[in-house]
Amino acid sequence: QVQLVESGGGLVQPGGSLRLSCAASGITLDDYAVGWFRQAPGKEREGVSCISSSASSTYYTDSVTGRFTISRDAAKNTVYLQMNSLKPEDTAVYYCAATSFCQTGYYRGTPNYGYWGQGTQVTVSS
Repeated sequence: QVQLVESGGGLVQPGGSLRLSCAASGITLDDYAVGWFRQAPGKEREGVSCISSSASSTYYTDSVTGRFTISRDAAKNTVYLQMNSLKPEDTAVYYCAATSFCQTGYYRGTPNYGYWGQGTQVTVSS
């Protein structure tokens, strides 16, 4: 049974940092590109970032470029999203998902992902 489990969410003040983790079981995550999405109340799910299976390519949506960093650890079968300089508009449920590859535009499409985690809440508020 394939599972992706996100963790690391929570409440943080504006300007703070969080590191999200996406741990996989039932699959070798290195065989997949992995994307991070977020969904705020009343909004569509948004592609935030993606990392290729080899980690040679990464993609970020404009609103997080320079603040978020995606990485992966093959030994731990885990992908991370380091989020710095957090803003209230970053508040959302964050999901990780596995796909075949990352490419500009492609990584934003939710139908392109076969496995999803259950999400972790990130709240940025003073």
